[in-house]
Amino acid sequence: MGMSTLRQISVIARWELLRTLSTMGRGVLPAAIVLFVFLVAASGLAAESGVHLQDGIYRLGTDNVPAGQVIAEDTRFTVYLDSGQSLWNNREFYDVIILNSEVYVMDDEKGRAALTSLERVFERYTALINAEEPDLYAAYPLWIDRRYEKSELDFTATQSGQRVSPIPQGQAPAPQGPIVPVATPDGAVPYDPRVLRAEISRSAVQDDSVGRYTQVIGQESELGSFRTPDQLAPPLPFDSIILIFVFIFPLYFTSQFYMMSIMNERIERRGEILLSVPYHPSAIIIGKALPYLAMMLLISLLIILISDLPLIIILPLIPVILFFLSAALVIGMLARSFKELSFLSIFFSTVATSYLFFPSIFANVHVVSLISPLTLIVLEIQGDSFALTDYIYSTSLFFLTSAILLYAGSVNFNEERLFSLHRLLPRTIEFISAGISKRYPLISVFTLGALVIPFVFMVQLLGLVLFFNLPMPLSLLLLIGYAAVTEEVAKSIGIYALAKILPGGLTWRLVIFGSAATALGFLIGEKLLLFATIAQVTESVFGSILFLSLQVLWMPFLLHAGCLLVVAVALKAGGLRLYVPGIILAAIIHVLYNLIVIGVISL
Repeated sequence: MGMSTLRQISVIARWELLRTLSTMGRGVLPAAIVLFVFLVAASGLAAESGVHLQDGIYRLGTDNVPAGQVIAEDTRFTVYLDSGQSLWNNREFYDVIILNSEVYVMDDEKGRAALTSLERVFERYTALINAEEPDLYAAYPLWIDRRYEKSELDFTATQSGQRVSPIPQGQAPAPQGPIVPVATPDGAVPYDPRVLRAEISRSAVQDDSVGRYTQVIGQESELGSFRTPDQLAPPLPFDSIILIFVFIFPLYFTSQFYMMSIMNERIERRGEILLSVPYHPSAIIIGKALPYLAMMLLISLLIILISDLPLIIILPLIPVILFFLSAALVIGMLARSFKELSFLSIFFSTVATSYLFFPSIFANVHVVSLISPLTLIVLEIQGDSFALTDYIYSTSLFFLTSAILLYAGSVNFNEERLFSLHRLLPRTIEFISAGISKRYPLISVFTLGALVIPFVFMVQLLGLVLFFNLPMPLSLLLLIGYAAVTEEVAKSIGIYALAKILPGGLTWRLVIFGSAATALGFLIGEKLLLFATIAQVTESVFGSILFLSLQVLWMPFLLHAGCLLVVAVALKAGGLRLYVPGIILAAIIHVLYNLIVIGVISL
C-alpha cells in the first residue's frame, strides 16, 4: 500500500469522522452512550444480585408459621398463612400446600416446578443449619477437591480409515493411547472451619440459577477447588457469557453506524460526490470504516480495563470487529431502503449472535465450542490460556470472510451498484457476477468456488452446533442433509450467475468445463482451509460426518462435479426457473453419496 493510498484513506477517515459527529452527535451518539452505560450497569447488577424474572410465580399456602417464614425468603414464592381446612378447601388456588409437615402439590407442570424450587429452598435451609453445627466435619464428612485432568485417550472413531455410521455397530472402536495414573489427593482440607462455615452460608443464600455458576463478576469462592457435594455444579460459564455480551453488543451497535453511513449516502445521493473523487474504491471503503474500527477497539479496551481482564482478550475480538464491519458494508450496499436494511441487519445479527454465543456456552464441554472466538475469551477469563493453534482455528474463518466481503464491496463500489433499484436477490447475484469475467469464465468460477469455502464452513459449523445436541442418529442424518444443501447452493452460485449475465445463456462447453472448474476450486479451497480450521472438529463423530468428503481426492471431486453438472444441465435445459429443482436433485445425490460412504446404504 503506497503513501498516496494511505493519504487517501486518511482524508476519507477524517471526513467520515467529522460527518458522523455532525450528523449524529446531537441525537444518536448521546443516546448510544447512555444505552451503553445502562448495559454495563444492568449486566453487572444481574450477575451480582441474580435474575429476578421468577419473582412471585408460585403460590404456596401453609398453616406452619416457621415453614412459611423460611419459604417466604425465596422471592419465587408468594406465601399465604391460613387454617388447614381453609387451605384444603381452596387447594386449586395454590401450587403447593404445606399442612403441618406434609406437602401437597398440584399435579401439573407448574406444581412440579414449584416442588423442585421448594426442594432447593429446603436444601439451602439445611445448609445454613449444618453450617452452625459445632462439629462441622460431622455435618459435612465429605469434602471434594476438584482437579481437572486432560484425557490422553484417543476416541477418534474415524482413525485408520474406520467408517462412522449412525447405525449401532456390532463392535465399537476401542480407545487407544496411554493411560496416565492420577495421584491420590491429600485427605485433609487446608482451611479453617470458620472459613468453611462462611463459605457454606454464602453459597446457600446465592441465587441457584446464576450465582452458583459465578466465576467472574460475582464473588469468588474462598475455598478454591474444594466443595461439598451439594455445591458441585457443571462448569457452565454463565457469568462469562454475560460479560462477553457487554463486549459484543456495543461492537455490533457501532457497526450499525457504518451501515447507516453507507445507506445514507445511497439514499441521499451523496455517494456520487465520493465516486467523483479520484480515489480507489478500496481506499474510500477503508477510510470510511477506520473511525468505526477505532471506536470499536477503544470500547473493547475500556471494558477490558474497567473489568480488570487480560489485555490478550482483544485478540479474539479483532476478527469479530472486522466481520461486523465488512458485513455492515455489504448489507448497506445491498439494501434498497431502510426497511430492507432493518430486515437484513436483524437477520444478520440473529445468525451472527447464534454462531458466536451458542458454541461458547459449551466452552468446558466440547471441542466444537472453539468454532467461536468468544470461547477463547471465556477460557482466558477462567484462567485457561489458549494456544496459537486454537486462535487460528477459531478466528481464521472470520478473517477470511471479512476479507472476501470487503473485496466484494470494493468491486461493487460504483454508481451502477450503489444506486440500483433492483430487488434483493437480483442485486445479490449482481454483486457476485461483478467478480466473474465474461472473457475468462472458467477462471472466474474456479476462483469463486474457492472463495465461497469460508462461508460454507461457517454455515456448516453453525449447523454442527445446532444439531449435535439432538439424539442420534437423527442429528447425524439432519447434518448430512443440511451440509449437502449448503454445499450445492454455494457451489452453483457461479454457474447461476453466468447463466444470468451471458447474453446467450450457458453453452455446453461452460456446462461441462464450468462444472469441473468450480468443483476443482471448491475442492482446493476445502483442502487449504482444512489444515487451519477443522482439524479439531474432525476428531469428533459429528465432524467426521460433516467433512467426510475430505478423505480421498478423486471421490469428492467427482461428487462436486457431478452435482454441479446436474444443476448446470437444468439451467441449460430450462433456464433459471429450473435452478431450484436442479439444486434439490443435486442435494439428493449428495446425501445418497454420503449415506453410502458412512455405510448406512450398501451397494
